[in-house]
Amino acid sequence: MVRKRRELYNKEICACSIFGAMNRDGERFTGEGVIKAIANMHVRGNGLGGGFAIYGIYPNYQDYYAFHLMFTGKGKEAQRSAKREFETFLECHFDIIHDEDIPHDDSLWVRDPPLTWRYFVLPNKKNEETAFLDDDFVVSEVMEINTKIDNAYVFSSGKDMGCFKGVGFPEEIAEYFMLDKLYRGHIWTAHGRFPTNTQAWWGGAHPFGLLNNTVVHNGEISSYGTNRRYLEMYGYACTLQTDTEVICYAIDLLMRKQKLPIEIVSKILAPQIWNAIDMMGERERKLMTTLRMVYGPLLMNGPFAIIIGQNDKMIGLTDRIRLRPLTAATKGSLFYLSSEEAAIRHISPELDVVWTPNGGEPVVGELRRSKKVENEVVPIP
Repeated sequence: MVRKRRELYNKEICACSIFGAMNRDGERFTGEGVIKAIANMHVRGNGLGGGFAIYGIYPNYQDYYAFHLMFTGKGKEAQRSAKREFETFLECHFDIIHDEDIPHDDSLWVRDPPLTWRYFVLPNKKNEETAFLDDDFVVSEVMEINTKIDNAYVFSSGKDMGCFKGVGFPEEIAEYFMLDKLYRGHIWTAHGRFPTNTQAWWGGAHPFGLLNNTVVHNGEISSYGTNRRYLEMYGYACTLQTDTEVICYAIDLLMRKQKLPIEIVSKILAPQIWNAIDMMGERERKLMTTLRMVYGPLLMNGPFAIIIGQNDKMIGLTDRIRLRPLTAATKGSLFYLSSEEAAIRHISPELDVVWTPNGGEPVVGELRRSKKVENEVVPIP
């Protein structure tokens, strides 16, 4: 008798796709190329999550916070009820400049779509709240909404930017929200998800955003529990049921609140091991030792490649031993980051420079000048 060999379960550990494109001169462009690029990595996803972050899309409302909301729940009435409760809260804490349904194509089938709405707001601070900076006030209120109002989730809250995401392949989400037809931006980031440890739902798709910071991520943060508990001490509440959320909040804490440069932030999130630190020169060893001691709970264990979006820059970073792929390239004023070089060359075959960033070392594209929209009126789609 021939004994049949027992087959072991093989966990998928190399999937998810990330892509980013930036015009460093601040010129806005459509998402047609970005959508083609992320679709070129279709096999890295499984249709359980996709999304985009776009910067520079609301020039007429660029001084206001753009809240993108999803109202979930079973049935339209549950979603409308969550929307009413949210709007009652919003009117008490913000001045609403404009609000509307986020345009989408109802003729397309997507899985369990929530009600999506956007609001352009300014903080309306009262009493002791006036001591808060606007950004700190907005973060506090976003956390309050996402933890206290059932079935209401703020998934984008920055100025002159927005996230669009859902359950589906990224090209399907782009088509559902009509991104290539309605929007132009100077930075686009994109994600195709292959969930391994968390459920697939609209709020758990990437990007994750808070104020003007967004993160798309390929990998797995095994230190999630430790990272989460550290961030909770600073008022961040992880409610979206996936490990990537801690990266976004860590970026907000370190770069916005504590004003650390990305060169230091990368050494906090993806530091060298102690043996390597011991071999460094005195000055670098002292710096790294201090960072490990002060920010030890923010060390991100596990494999990751991330693209961080901000209004004036796009940043790529991998774990220190590059367990997830990331390729960078430039063509004229365009700067690209991608899981695969093939995706970049699919839309830009002739590149000026292509390189693989070192593990744990950030690669940064920045605007060459301040982005201004002059003598231009761009209607809200």
